Amino acid sequence: MSMPPLPKGFGRAFDLSSLKNPAPQVANVGIAVNQTNLMQEIIPESNSQVVIIICWSPRSSESQKVLASLSKIHEDDSAKEGGPGWILGSVNIDQEPSVAAALQVQSVPLAIALIQEQLVPLFETVPTDEQLRLVINKVHALAAERGIGIAGSDNSEQMLGREAVEEKLEPEEQAALIALEEGDFVAAATSYKQWLLRSPGNSLAVAGLAQVELMLRLQGVDFLLTISTADSSPDDIEAQILAADVQVAQGDLDGSFNRLIALVKKTTADDRMKVREHLLSLFTLIDPEDPRLVQARQALASALF
Repeated sequence: MSMPPLPKGFGRAFDLSSLKNPAPQVANVGIAVNQTNLMQEIIPESNSQVVIIICWSPRSSESQKVLASLSKIHEDDSAKEGGPGWILGSVNIDQEPSVAAALQVQSVPLAIALIQEQLVPLFETVPTDEQLRLVINKVHALAAERGIGIAGSDNSEQMLGREAVEEKLEPEEQAALIALEEGDFVAAATSYKQWLLRSPGNSLAVAGLAQVELMLRLQGVDFLLTISTADSSPDDIEAQILAADVQVAQGDLDGSFNRLIALVKKTTADDRMKVREHLLSLFTLIDPEDPRLVQARQALASALF
């Protein structure tokens, strides 16, 4: 059995070089994925139930946060009658570089669902616990349409709850997920835009579009060169915006936000509006309760007024 290909171009824009020095080791949660069990057990198992894999590093506090949240959700589901109904796997990319290479991991945290041996990218940001639960429910709904997982079993309502089982993907959302699975970020962005036209302000559509557009902007970008260019050209608006995108992808939220807030302070009229709007789009990628986001919003308000 060969490793199923990732969607074309998925994840290649992101860089792991931003990770800081090694921190104390954190235990894996769920099934510790290695090259052997991935091919022999986990991928085949995706033909009968949902598999969610979280790629993380003990050098990344952001990925550890997602790891802990997913572990808690899996524990809660495991306590329900009939078991969790999904498999949680974790890849410590420092310990399993071959698996990280096979999955083309270039940024952590990275979450991937496996449905019928097909990889479905879920997120490369740090969602809230509520967003994580919604993502898991959406994956179950998608799998159920293919006859996979607990959503098709007799006791599914007891395990997930009636609301989760009956929840249906919005047509534009489903189209976006299919496009992402195929690596077509342009089509995914179009689907999210269509969703927003029908449902203005929908938080899921806003976040999905922001993430896809970030991935599009960073395809083929040299991260180190981009930061260097921006640092040497502090008044170049386009260079600063792209560098801010890179820093968000690397997990350097403070650096990204501070860069654009400084630019807001020195620009006027249309230029200031452009920078502000871009910064606000980056805000949608972050947990609303993240203290760095709260601080950045306050700093932006001070810069504007």
